[in-house]
Amino acid sequence: MLEIKNVTKSFGGTQAVAGCSLSLAGLKIAGLIGPNGSGKTTLFNLITGLIRPDAGKIFFQDRRIDGGMPHRLAAMGLIRTFQLSRVFPRLTVMDNMLLAPKGQAGERLRSLLLRFPLVRRQEGEHREKACELLDMLGIIHLQDQFAGNLSYGQQKLLELGRAVMAEPQLILLDEPTAGINPRLIRTMIDMILKMQDQGRTFFIIEHNMDVAAELCEHIFVLDHGERIASGSPREIQNDPRVIEAYLG
Repeated sequence: MLEIKNVTKSFGGTQAVAGCSLSLAGLKIAGLIGPNGSGKTTLFNLITGLIRPDAGKIFFQDRRIDGGMPHRLAAMGLIRTFQLSRVFPRLTVMDNMLLAPKGQAGERLRSLLLRFPLVRRQEGEHREKACELLDMLGIIHLQDQFAGNLSYGQQKLLELGRAVMAEPQLILLDEPTAGINPRLIRTMIDMILKMQDQGRTFFIIEHNMDVAAELCEHIFVLDHGERIASGSPREIQNDPRVIEAYLG
């Protein structure tokens, strides 16, 4: 699904990603870990088109995407969340969810004028799906609240739901449990696993090794922009290179 080949990115004289290669082929939930400043978010930014690599290639669904525009990659089914939640604070929770589906007939003036029954039917289907997701996430009771009034953890759950509303092929989550309380961390883990059981595929940056070990079937480790290890959670936890990177 996603393959990264010898990708490099520098900012000034600092190399943030250094010849990184990895593949998510056959993986349903993969993790990306590493010390602060190891290049994890930069790699996500490269994958999703927010920045261009200096060298290397990135493939998604066998199509080369490095340097592609973020909105085009999203239309291909590559959706991400961010380390700091990015909801629309002055829109309701429901309206945040309803913004996400692709190809909505109501976005085109011609459809509004000539195909209004189609627009109404599609909006009803999207609202029904949004309600199901919000109920699964435990925030259905907040659907009419402004998103800016939610707690930080609830906003993270809303972001996850909004990402799923877009019917993506791959969801990139940048530290989904960072800054939220233990109860909501448990909710987030349970929701990701439930969505994986429903056929969703995830690539997750996670600082909490316990969370990464519970969620991920395979983990990649970055240090100074280089992939220094990859394997099962047990293999990663016992890898001397990983221990050195975190503790050395």
